[in-house]
Amino acid sequence: MNLADSKKKLALAGLGCGLVAACLAFFGNPANMAFCIACFVRDMAGSLGMHQAAAVQYARPEIVGLVCGSFIIAVATKEYRSVAGSSPLIRFVLGMVIMIGSLVFLGCPLRMVIRMSAGDLNAWVALIGFILGVSTGAFALKQGFSLGRSHETNAASGVVLPAVMVGILLLAVCTTLLKFSESGPGSMHAPILLSLGGGLIFGALAQKSRMCFAGSIRDVVLMKNFDLLTVIIGLFAVMLVYNVARGKFVLGFNTPGVIAHSEFLWNILGMYAVGFAAVLAGGCPLRQLILAGQGSSDAAVTVLGLFFGAALCHNLGLAASGTALNAETKELVAGAVPMNGKVACIICIIVCFVIAFTNKRRTGKQ
Repeated sequence: MNLADSKKKLALAGLGCGLVAACLAFFGNPANMAFCIACFVRDMAGSLGMHQAAAVQYARPEIVGLVCGSFIIAVATKEYRSVAGSSPLIRFVLGMVIMIGSLVFLGCPLRMVIRMSAGDLNAWVALIGFILGVSTGAFALKQGFSLGRSHETNAASGVVLPAVMVGILLLAVCTTLLKFSESGPGSMHAPILLSLGGGLIFGALAQKSRMCFAGSIRDVVLMKNFDLLTVIIGLFAVMLVYNVARGKFVLGFNTPGVIAHSEFLWNILGMYAVGFAAVLAGGCPLRQLILAGQGSSDAAVTVLGLFFGAALCHNLGLAASGTALNAETKELVAGAVPMNGKVACIICIIVCFVIAFTNKRRTGKQ
């Protein structure tokens, strides 16, 4: 069944993804972080010891479910195709850029939409940067940007990342080798089976609907095609209803407990970097996991870049902090982006421009 051939099916896929995110939020995932690719990859990197930020270490079953859900549905519908060879090192760097930009903003495009549905005005501000970043990437595409063609490769190559994900899950469940947060966002999670099941469903729906936050805006900019926006709107609608019904909808800035900050410029620039890099890489963080699940080693390399970028952010002090209440004084402490993070974000944007306008499609035979 192809969910991408009509707006009605796309809307239903979005509603399904929204229901998964709402269930995960209800059963224990962090507030306003029901499903965040960047945050969950960061947590997984921490669980593997790639960084030492004790508050964000947990092997998130949702990430395993996304990759495996995409893999299972792709195999079942004969869409699995093992491909590789399209500028792997550049894709790795773009994965790093996406993660750094996400942790400057404090969320991936998926979490941005979820935060928007809860009334977080910082996320609406960040949407401006994301649209501008995607538009810049779309302009680069029009100017001939290309990372080259992927080529068919050994069928087993595309199975590597799904297998690694399953291995991480088994280590988390059956051993004490991985790290687990005892407090903070990493300690907040839905039950393992529910998280894994939610990830599998979300991954299957995202694979069949071609769900991509960057791609939806790119299609509007390049082709005036609003189809992919339908699935995003469906997810937003479900989360909006959930947040209103649960009393979680709070319209404003500097809202404690949301894990967000109100430095407008850096919310914009962080998501600008994410949007720009996502178009160059061929998809947002969610889409990269889905593509990796259906056999793309190129996307898998981008996912590895996400993991490495998450480690850099916390090892080098690049990640922003969220607004919170001081436990002793009960005073509001505003979140902020550290200087290291600001410098890194600017460097990431420069790197995107260099990649975008030095990699052109070749004319003639390839």
